Amino acid sequence: MTQVRHPQDTFSSTVHIVLPNDTNTLGNLMGGNLLYWMDIAAAVSANRHCRRVVVTAAVNNVSFDRPIKLGDVVIIESQVTRAFNSSMEVYLEVFVENATTGERSRCNEAYYTFVAVDQLGGPIAVPAIEPQSDRERARFDGALRRRQLRLILAGKLKPEDATELKALFD
Repeated sequence: MTQVRHPQDTFSSTVHIVLPNDTNTLGNLMGGNLLYWMDIAAAVSANRHCRRVVVTAAVNNVSFDRPIKLGDVVIIESQVTRAFNSSMEVYLEVFVENATTGERSRCNEAYYTFVAVDQLGGPIAVPAIEPQSDRERARFDGALRRRQLRLILAGKLKPEDATELKALFD
């Protein structure tokens, strides 16, 4: 594919309110619910990038920095950081907004990987991505290292073939 997209073209933002059915017995949002919401937000970004059906391939580096409470407003922002052959890495940031004060703070982040598929479920090529800002370039560069690490851990890449990771230690 010769088409090139910019990360800001893949930006997605979703908003949820934490209701009693979303919480555990401590009144905190259950992690699985947050992962579900994040998966949907990331899928929207991946779809905006390639305009094809996308499937979740991996969930990486999820961090739960602080609990999200009953009644909190949850804002999930996502955008594609890098596209490979048929896969795309999506970075997500989760913010909590206090419904009473409006105060907003970052509480979680993650990287998800999606694969674009055709109508038979086979992988298909996706457009390249061209980072614009320094922040986008840093995420773009780091995406290859994160991909190589994920493939090593999955047994799909030999450590000696992970050139980007090896370069960190040379």
